[in-house]
Amino acid sequence: MNKNTEPQPVIDELAQPAGTLRFLVFGIFLVVGVALLGYFGTERLGEPIFLAILGVFASVGIFFLFSLLLGFVRLTSSKNGDAFSSTLLADMDTGLVVADYENRIVYANKAYTRLLGISGEDEVSSIESLFSRRPEASDVVYKMANAAKDGSSKSEEVRLSSGLKNGEEGARWFRLGARKVDSSVGGKPLIAWQISDITRDRVAQENAFQQLQDAIHYLDHAPAGFVASEESGALVYVNATLADWLGIDLTRFEPGSMKMQDIISADNIALFESIKKSSSTETTTVIDLDMMKSDGKLLPVRLYHRLPYSSDGAPGATRTLVINRAAVAGEGDGTSDAEIRFTRFFNSTPVAIAGVSKDGRIIRTNASFQRIFETVIADEGPVPGMQYKCMVPDDDRQQLEDLFDKALSGQGEIQPVDLPIHGQQERYVRLFVSPVADTDEASEDGAPARENEERVIIYAMETTEQRALEDQFAKGQKMQAVGQLAGGIAHDFNNVLTAIIGFSDLLLNNHKPSDPSFQDIMNIKQSANRAASLVRQLLAFSRRQTLRPQVLHLSDVLFDLRMLLDRLAGDQIELSIKHGRDIWPVKADVSQLEQVIVNLVVNARDAMSDNGKLEIRTTNVDADEIRKNHSQPEFVPGDYVMLEIEDEGTGMSPEILDKIFEPFFSTKEVGKGTGLGLSMVYGIIKQTGGYIYPETALGEGTTFRVFLPRHVVEEKADEELAAGEADKKAEPAKDLTGNATILLVEDEDAVRAFGARALISRGYEVHEAASGVEALEVMEDYGDEIDLVVSDVVMPEMDGPTLFGEIKKSHPDLKFIFVSGYAEEAFAKNLPEEDREKFGFLPKPFSLKQLAETVKEMLSA
Repeated sequence: MNKNTEPQPVIDELAQPAGTLRFLVFGIFLVVGVALLGYFGTERLGEPIFLAILGVFASVGIFFLFSLLLGFVRLTSSKNGDAFSSTLLADMDTGLVVADYENRIVYANKAYTRLLGISGEDEVSSIESLFSRRPEASDVVYKMANAAKDGSSKSEEVRLSSGLKNGEEGARWFRLGARKVDSSVGGKPLIAWQISDITRDRVAQENAFQQLQDAIHYLDHAPAGFVASEESGALVYVNATLADWLGIDLTRFEPGSMKMQDIISADNIALFESIKKSSSTETTTVIDLDMMKSDGKLLPVRLYHRLPYSSDGAPGATRTLVINRAAVAGEGDGTSDAEIRFTRFFNSTPVAIAGVSKDGRIIRTNASFQRIFETVIADEGPVPGMQYKCMVPDDDRQQLEDLFDKALSGQGEIQPVDLPIHGQQERYVRLFVSPVADTDEASEDGAPARENEERVIIYAMETTEQRALEDQFAKGQKMQAVGQLAGGIAHDFNNVLTAIIGFSDLLLNNHKPSDPSFQDIMNIKQSANRAASLVRQLLAFSRRQTLRPQVLHLSDVLFDLRMLLDRLAGDQIELSIKHGRDIWPVKADVSQLEQVIVNLVVNARDAMSDNGKLEIRTTNVDADEIRKNHSQPEFVPGDYVMLEIEDEGTGMSPEILDKIFEPFFSTKEVGKGTGLGLSMVYGIIKQTGGYIYPETALGEGTTFRVFLPRHVVEEKADEELAAGEADKKAEPAKDLTGNATILLVEDEDAVRAFGARALISRGYEVHEAASGVEALEVMEDYGDEIDLVVSDVVMPEMDGPTLFGEIKKSHPDLKFIFVSGYAEEAFAKNLPEEDREKFGFLPKPFSLKQLAETVKEMLSA
C-alpha cells in the first residue's frame, strides 16, 4: 500500500548547466572576434582571408546563441507544461491511477480517491488489489492487466454486488480501462488505469429497455395491428395481432424478410405507395384498403399511416396502425359492412376515380387512379391536393375545364372525351365527368358545408390498347377496301388483256416475221404483257394472285440472287448478306419471294443518295421471342424465319410510313416508280401467311423485317411433290393439237371468241356458253360427247364453282379447267375438300400457247 500521491513537475536538471556553458562559449568567440578586428584594422576588412576567418567565428557564436535561447524556451515550456498536466489530471471526473507491475502506486488523482471514499493520508489501493477480492470482476481485471503489459489497450464494464466504498450497499457498475505507459519510474514499467462509476447510466438504460419491452408487449397484444417499414417498403416490425390476422409466422419473421407489397393486395398497393410519395410532413393519413392474408384471402382494414422525418428532412421508417374493419363490421349493424363493400369496390374497379372540390383540387382517389396517373402525380404533385387539370396536356386542358364547369353548373348531359395523359401523349384515357349534389348551402343544423367536399367526380378509363386496335383495324379495313378495289380493277383488266394478247397471237400466226405488220403486232402484245405485269402487282397487293408454294430455304434463295442483287445495288452501295445458323425451311412461291427481296433491295438503294451500307440478314425467331419482342396486335405467336433488310438511307416520317403499302403511293419522282412495289410485297407476304413490319426514323435509315412461318417438313409428301414438279418440267407437252370436244364457258365475248378460235385452230371441237346456266343446257344436249370443260370463275347467274358442282352430279369424272384473273385459292377453298384436286387452273391473262398447253396437259392426265 502507498500513500496518496500527487504528480510533481519533472524538470530537466541539465537545462541550467547547459545554458551557462552555451553562454560562456558564445562570449569567448565574441571576444576573440573583436580582438582580431582590432589587430588587423578596419582597412583590411575587404581581404578574402580576413572575411573567411571572421565568418567562421560569427557562425559559431550565432549557433551557440540560438542554442542558449532554445534551452531557455525549453526550460520555460517544461515548467509550464508540467503544471498544466498536473492540474488537468487532478480535476478529471474519471478516476486515474498509475501503478507499476507490482501494484505500487505512482500516481492517483482526486476522482480515484473519491470513488474509493478515502481522503488525507489514507492508503490508496491499486485496481488489481481492489478487484482481486471481488469474484465477479477479478478474472476481467486480470485479463486487462495482462493485455496492458503486452502493449494492448482494453476497456470493460463490470458489475459489483456492492460499491467500492466501505459500507456502500447495492449493486454498482464500473467502466474500466487499462494501457501501458511509455515512461517508467526507476526502470519499472507502469500501467495507467481509468475507472468510472456508470451505475446511473446503466440503471437508466435498463429502465428504458424495460419500458421498451413493456411497449412491445402492449403493441403485440393490442387490439389493433401495427407495422413499421423502411422507405423501400421492407418490413421492420409486425406486431402479434397483425401477424395473427394475416397468418404470418413471427418465429420465422426477420426485419427485411418481407415487404409491404407482400401484405397489401396488388389492386391497393398503388394507393398505399401514393401516400408515401405525397407525405411531405409528419402527418397521419387515413386510408381504407385490403390486406392480403398468407392464404390469399383479402382482409379489409383501415390504415392510420405516419411517415416521420429526421432533422435533416430525410424520411424515416413508416409507422402504420391497422384496424381490422371486418371485425368491426361483425359487431355493428351492417353499416360498416356496407362501407367495406363500397371501399373494396372503389379501390378494385379498373376505372380511375377522383373526387374534385369546387376549386379544382383532387380530394380523394382510388387505386386505379394512382396506377394510371402515376407519372402525372410524380411530376405535378401529391394527391390529395393536385389540380385535376394536370391529368391532361396543356393543349387539351380547355376541353376538360369545359366539362368541369358544365358539371358544376349542372347544365345538361355531359359527353365523355378522349384525351392523352399528361407527359405520356402515347397513352389515352376516356374521361367521364359527373356532378355531385350541391352542398354549398348550410345544413339543417346551420353548419356550413365543408370546403374539401367533392363537387365533381371524374372517371377515367385507359383506352390506349383500344385505340391501337382501332387504328390497326381501320388501317386493315382501308387496305382491304383498297385491295378489293384493286382486285376488281385487275380482274376486269385481265379480261381485256386476255383478249388483246390472244388476238395478237392469232394475228401473229397469220403473219410472217417479214411482214410489215408483224412488228406492230409484236409491239401490241409486248405492251399488253407489260400491262399484265402491273395487273399482277395489283393482284399481289389484294392477295388474289396465284401462288405456287414450295419448300425452300431463304439462304438458298439469297445465294441464287446474290449476283443480281449486287448489280441492282450498284458500285456505290456496300451490300452484305449475313446468313443465320440452321435456318428453318419455309413454304412460299420462290419467284414471288425473289420479287419481294428484289423490290426491298431496290427501295433501299434508292433511299441512299450516294453511298452507304445495305445489309440483309436471316435468323430464326421462336414463339417465346415473338411474344417478348413483337407485340403487334395481329401478330400470331409461333416459329418464324425473319428476313431483315437494313439500309442507311434517309428514313421515313410517320406520315409516310402509314401509307407505304398503299397501291400507287410513291415518294419517287414522276416516272421513276409505279407505287406498286411495296404494295405487291405486302400482298405476297400476307398471302404466304407472313408479316412485314418497317422500322424507320428520319435520317437514320430503314429496316424491313419479314416474318415467314416455319414449315415443318413432311419428307415423303415434299419429296413426292418435288418429284412431280420435276417430271412436269422434264417432260413438257410438245404437240399441242388434239381432237377432243371442249365446252368453253366465258361471259366476256372477246375472251370467249379468242378461246374458241384458239382451240379450234388446234383441232378441238368447241361448244360455247356465255353463262353457267347456258353451260348446263349445253351439257343436257352434248354431255356424253364433252371431254373437258373450260370455265371462267366469276360469271353472272351462276359462277364457275357452282357450275362445277352441278356438272359433277351427272358427270363425276368429267375433267374441268377454271380460268380466272384471281388466285386459285380464292375459289378453291369454297369447293368440297374431295373436289379440290380434280380440276386444272389457268390464270388470266393467258396466251394462245398457254391455253393449248393447259388443255393438253389436263386431257393427258
